Amino acid sequence: MSHSYFCPCPRGLEAALAEELNEIAQQSKTLKVHNQVPGGVHCSGSLTDSYRINLHSRIASRVLMRIAHSKYVNENDIYDLTLAQPWEDWFGVEHTIRVDLTAIKSPLKSLEFTTLKIKDAVCDRFRDQFGERPSVNTRTPDMRITGFLDAHTYTIYLDTSGEALFKRGWRQETGDAPLRENLAAGLLRVSGWTPGTVLFDPMCGSGTILIEAAQILAGIPPGARRSFAFEKFLGFKADEWQAIKGSFRPNPLPRKPTLFGSDISGDMIVMTRNNLRNAGIQFDVPLKQIEAQEVKPPSGEPGIIITNPPYGERIGVRGDRSQAPDELATAFYSAFSTTLKQRFPGWKVFLFTADLSLPKMLRLKESRKTPFFNGALECRLFRFDMVAGFNRREEAKPKQ
Repeated sequence: MSHSYFCPCPRGLEAALAEELNEIAQQSKTLKVHNQVPGGVHCSGSLTDSYRINLHSRIASRVLMRIAHSKYVNENDIYDLTLAQPWEDWFGVEHTIRVDLTAIKSPLKSLEFTTLKIKDAVCDRFRDQFGERPSVNTRTPDMRITGFLDAHTYTIYLDTSGEALFKRGWRQETGDAPLRENLAAGLLRVSGWTPGTVLFDPMCGSGTILIEAAQILAGIPPGARRSFAFEKFLGFKADEWQAIKGSFRPNPLPRKPTLFGSDISGDMIVMTRNNLRNAGIQFDVPLKQIEAQEVKPPSGEPGIIITNPPYGERIGVRGDRSQAPDELATAFYSAFSTTLKQRFPGWKVFLFTADLSLPKMLRLKESRKTPFFNGALECRLFRFDMVAGFNRREEAKPKQ
């Protein structure tokens, strides 16, 4: 039986997700990738295809299986469509549930009331058939039911993932404002980084970008160390899941390091080492405690820098606390820009930030800027190409 799926992702990564899903579809005769929409990608396939996407997708936030889709006028239409669905085919009264609802241009006045109507419909379905109803658990539910409303139609999904897919299962510690894992994976793909290319994160924090790259290099699927909601579905095909899970083979360990990181904070370096170990990385990722303005190329060959620079008070970990955050940022980026121009000729530099004035502070012209959203926060991935002789040309300009 074929099912329709919707895979949401951080906005700005829809094309990257579609590309990734097409790669996953090469392992399946039934998985088909359809259209991209703002915030995700539609696809279809067998139930085991949802197992495959959950295991292998680094960019999707969830894998939602469509249960029903119809036009609506009011909350009663939504209740009736939800009540008519055979929820008992997927889970039992002993499972806990949670209902979430999102809407775009819906005429309904209260999403909270509509969410309650969806929950009531699911519970009434079980009560009518079995005399009992599932309990609600908003924190750790067995089953997540997701509704989506636009101006005229209602779609109801059953979440096959459970916890959001960016929760890989390895993170035990985080620094301030950690980058979500699926966003980090998307930045790697959009940058064009491939295993074997030198990658350096000079402000690595808790190591998210490095760990995503290390798992790609090692051939470890992002979902290898966690569980999923579909494992609790009635009729779960454990043998097929084990076959899919056991079908990947780790890559040979690299002979020499190609991934490097540094951070101003020794605590962050320790945290990154712990997270790398928890993520199953068995090769060396050299890490160094050093200020970003002082870094040198970790490799003799040019590579790619990808980093999520600090902002505001995070810049002042060791800065002059008498300076305002804006002054700290200006001084920091001026010094960092000089380091990039003097020491990193031939490197491609990708900086992911919500500060859209970053090129101006760096006094560099970006070669490309890609819009993304980190949750509701509008961000950019700025690319700068460090040309050999960059700084010498600047110094040769006549003084005013």
